[in-house]
Amino acid sequence: MSLPELNSVGDLPEGVHSATLAEVLQRFGGDTGPRALCTKRLIHLYELARRTRCLQRLVIFGSYVTSKIEPNDVDLLLIMDDAFRLEHCPMESRGLFDHAVAQVRYGASIFWMRPGLLIGESVAEFIGYWQIKRDGSQRGIVDVTA
Repeated sequence: MSLPELNSVGDLPEGVHSATLAEVLQRFGGDTGPRALCTKRLIHLYELARRTRCLQRLVIFGSYVTSKIEPNDVDLLLIMDDAFRLEHCPMESRGLFDHAVAQVRYGASIFWMRPGLLIGESVAEFIGYWQIKRDGSQRGIVDVTA
C-alpha cells in the first residue's frame, strides 16, 4: 500500500497509514543532512527493536514523516508483545525502552507499550492518539508493516 500525498501543510492526511519500511524510506529518506541522519537512526532503531523478537508494531510520527527538510528527530511508538520483558531483552536494545536514554543515545523520542497494559481502550485507539500534534490539530502517522 502506498502512502498518500502530503497535505497543504506538509503532513500526511489524518489517519494511520500502513507502509513497509522500504516505502517509508523511499518517501521520507534523505541522502544528505539531518533527514539522512534521521533515516540512518530509524533503520538502526528498527533493527534494535526487531532483535527483541517481541516487536508487534512500529509506528512513526512527528517531523520525520512530513515535508520538513530538517526533521528534529525520529519519533517512534513501539508496540511490544505482552510477553516482552526488559530483563530478557538483548543488551544492545535496552536503551530503546528508556525515553531519556533513547533521546540522548539515538536522537529519537521513543515510547513503548504492551497491549495488556491498556485499560479501557484498544491498541488502535491508543495508536490513534499519536496523531495529535502539539497545537491540537491532527496529522497522519505511519504503521510500519512487515
